[in-house]
Amino acid sequence: MAPPRKHDTDVILDAARTLVLRDGPRAASVAAIAEASGAPVGTLYHRFGNRNGVLTAAWIRALERFQAHAMAGAESDDPLEAALGMCCAAITFGRASLDDAKLLLNLRPSDLLDGEPDDAFQERLAGMNAPLLEQLRRVTRGIYGTAGPREIDTVTRAVVDLPYAALRRHAHGPELPEWLERDLTTAARLLLTAELA
Repeated sequence: MAPPRKHDTDVILDAARTLVLRDGPRAASVAAIAEASGAPVGTLYHRFGNRNGVLTAAWIRALERFQAHAMAGAESDDPLEAALGMCCAAITFGRASLDDAKLLLNLRPSDLLDGEPDDAFQERLAGMNAPLLEQLRRVTRGIYGTAGPREIDTVTRAVVDLPYAALRRHAHGPELPEWLERDLTTAARLLLTAELA
């Protein structure tokens, strides 16, 4: 049995995220992350390879946390309820981990990394997004009977664009308003149940 890791990965990734959000991506050097997390520089290089590896891991962890909320929101067999659950997922994610939400809202991987994300990162991202895109198509077919471009766009507006904009607006406050999910659900329901002319 391997001995437990001396320096917790989440502590390291939290430190990297804090540096990025507070001081910008350039502030998150390996040395700065090591100092903020208490982990030796050698541990960071051993575990993550380099600065890009640490920041990629922090961004991917935030995305995984968001996607867990989105997939849980989409669990209903009723397509409209699943869509409304997906709509609220961004807000429940923001409530659970506002700093992770801020990381995803404000920074793309290309903003964080030295150079563009590599092919392996792009493939991993595509694989992570595939189940959510399938849920989006499922609820679209369930609501409209088809998943054509206009129907997909309408559902995307309701379950991605609307909550993303609301979360972005409120993420800079100390906490998200308690009424946010209720208002978003009402707006998304109106959008999803309107006739497409």
